[in-house]
Amino acid sequence: MEDDNNQNHTPQKKELNRDHLLTVLESIRTSSKDLQYLPPFISRSPEADMGALLELGREIDAVLESDPELSMLSELLSSLKSTLDELQKSQGYRLVPLIRRQAKYYRISRIASEIEAHARGYLDKEIVVNLMRTLSRPDSGEEEKLQALGDFQDRVEQGFHIGLQDLILKSKAFSILESKLCDPDCPKVGREKSASAIVSLVKFNRNVFVGLVLMGPTVGALVSIGSSQSIAALSSLVRLIRSPLIDEMYVHGEVAQIVNLLGSVENDLATRVSCLECVCEIAYYGRKEIVKGVIMQGRIVERLMELQRWVGDRKESPFWSCVSIFAVQVEVGEGLTHQEKRELKMEILKRVKEASVSEAEAASITAEVLWGSSPWSF
Repeated sequence: MEDDNNQNHTPQKKELNRDHLLTVLESIRTSSKDLQYLPPFISRSPEADMGALLELGREIDAVLESDPELSMLSELLSSLKSTLDELQKSQGYRLVPLIRRQAKYYRISRIASEIEAHARGYLDKEIVVNLMRTLSRPDSGEEEKLQALGDFQDRVEQGFHIGLQDLILKSKAFSILESKLCDPDCPKVGREKSASAIVSLVKFNRNVFVGLVLMGPTVGALVSIGSSQSIAALSSLVRLIRSPLIDEMYVHGEVAQIVNLLGSVENDLATRVSCLECVCEIAYYGRKEIVKGVIMQGRIVERLMELQRWVGDRKESPFWSCVSIFAVQVEVGEGLTHQEKRELKMEILKRVKEASVSEAEAASITAEVLWGSSPWSF
């Protein structure tokens, strides 16, 4: 009977909610970062900040003790607690106590740096694992998938980190993002979100992920979706990869498809604006053969003049003065020599004259092309 009573009074540790664990770990990471930069002979003791950090650790001590991946974090927090105890004993303003406190401040900074690294590593792994698990599981809801994609993209956009890159490469995250992007049965919003994540990976490390974009079906999938978001993602990739990507697009007929999407009356306004932005990026970074092809075979000047007539004098429209916008992108771009820019500008002027429905229109647009002074800012 006595044993039963003892068992009934044994404290039971509650299982910690996973989301709460991750929230606390993020708080630990942030708090530890604040402790890493203690200036020499600081006027304010870091004891309060250390106490707050240790309190966060106590909040998840059950997990720290049971999860092998967090064991080192538990040890570091224990070291920080010991250092705090020693710091509290090193009082006074005589030389020896001051020197001891400075040594403790250095140790606090070092321990805090290690705490941040371990918390960051655990959080990064959780984000990548959750992405792979959620996108691969058939019973995952669309909202759940979008949340996992958003969390992953937000982390990648915080900047390069070698540990995170290792996790991404080992998990083959790029491949699963690409497969979702290319899956016609996947809802469009999910495909577009996967495209945004791929763009973020290219920004994260071009040396690693540009090759995967060039060798894979990413660009073709973006063009086939043909939405404002997918074409905007393609424009971002053009800005990041430039001529190598434009060359591949031209060879596979994807530049021509973008021009066709721009001129299609079936597309909504946002999609046509995204196509105009993409064509202007191609004009800015493309080689002569490609830009000339857009002008000659793609008949971009004629298409833009039709759009310009459609908007008339509505200066708030993104298509107002779009012929001049395109011409300026050609003139200030990086992919052409000075002589090539001059030749192509003359070709644009020639086509403006041929495609005009009146002398007044020809004179107006010619003046815009000749005196255009700045590139379009996206």
